[in-house]
Amino acid sequence: MVEYGGGIEHGPAGQVGGGSPPLGGGGVDLGASVGDFVGNAVNTVSTMEPGMLLIWVVGILFGLAILRRAL
Repeated sequence: MVEYGGGIEHGPAGQVGGGSPPLGGGGVDLGASVGDFVGNAVNTVSTMEPGMLLIWVVGILFGLAILRRAL
């Protein structure tokens, strides 16, 4: 494997050249992140039991009412 260059990617040269930058974690596809967030949220809501969904709706409406009075 070394004669085909496979030894370099697992050795010190591969460790220096590869990996993620120390800050920022590399490139981020914001569209994919937002899409994953929305997809996971929709999946979570669609798998909730009706009683739990009702509790969430009442809680959100109650929170909005409190926020309206505070502002």
